Amino acid sequence: MAERSTPKSIQHRAEASAALVLRGIALNLLLAVVKFAGGILGNTYALIADGVESLMDVFSSVLVWAGFRVAARPPDEDHPYGHGKAEPLAAMAVALFIFAAAAWIGVHAVHEIVTPHRTPHWATLPLLAGIVAVKWWFSRRMARAGEAEGSTGLGVEAWHHYSDAITSAAAFIGIAIAIICGPGYEAADDWAALVACAVVVFNGVHIFNRALRDVMDTAVPVEFEKEVRAVASAVAGVHGIDKCRVRKSGLSHLVDIHVEVDPELTVYAGHDIAHAVKDALVHSTLHISDVSVHIEPAP
Repeated sequence: MAERSTPKSIQHRAEASAALVLRGIALNLLLAVVKFAGGILGNTYALIADGVESLMDVFSSVLVWAGFRVAARPPDEDHPYGHGKAEPLAAMAVALFIFAAAAWIGVHAVHEIVTPHRTPHWATLPLLAGIVAVKWWFSRRMARAGEAEGSTGLGVEAWHHYSDAITSAAAFIGIAIAIICGPGYEAADDWAALVACAVVVFNGVHIFNRALRDVMDTAVPVEFEKEVRAVASAVAGVHGIDKCRVRKSGLSHLVDIHVEVDPELTVYAGHDIAHAVKDALVHSTLHISDVSVHIEPAP
């Protein structure tokens, strides 16, 4: 039987997600140091800009981690539906960090383009290749975790690590062009940093819109609603489903469903069917934490 989406299970999933975010923070701190050292010693602004983004990633990841910690709190008198909204709110804050980082990198990249400087050192290329590989691997790992948990926060973190891999890849291409083509192409890595900014902004818009959908209680995908209806319809005594509304709240979903039953049933019998529907949905694999069941007479 699947783990029931009780406050305790939601707390466990939130804490596991927070632990994964912490590992990402440690990774970004390490890579920031490596990038700054490589950028300064290798004479490439693209790598320094990449290091700045890694530091921004650390701050934004702390926000996501804090969001998970708040989301893990059980429902209370002031928040009867739990604290799940803290997760997408943290994700929206991360999107703002991404826009700020892109603006900072873009302004300084333009400055470097118009300011003559030396060609980057070739040793920065294998360094960047390693960084791209690590960030790509970690972004895929976090994306899989986000899909498994239905977590907007982890999905945002995965996109963030992915965008970091893209900026590093852009820096690699720019530096390679500068080294191979020689004099006159010293600013190729700066142009690469500028192009990477556009990619980062694009990802930031995607992240912001995804988090905004959760905050605004946008309808879940039709396929998910169909699964909810199927689980409820399979309960003995249910003749059909009238209305079904589902909204996402952090790592879980809240369901409001109208089920049709035999109009001749007693109130007690209808009450038992309503409880059976709620139990079936909460015990399903759909990560549903609360269900409001309305009994309707079948036509």
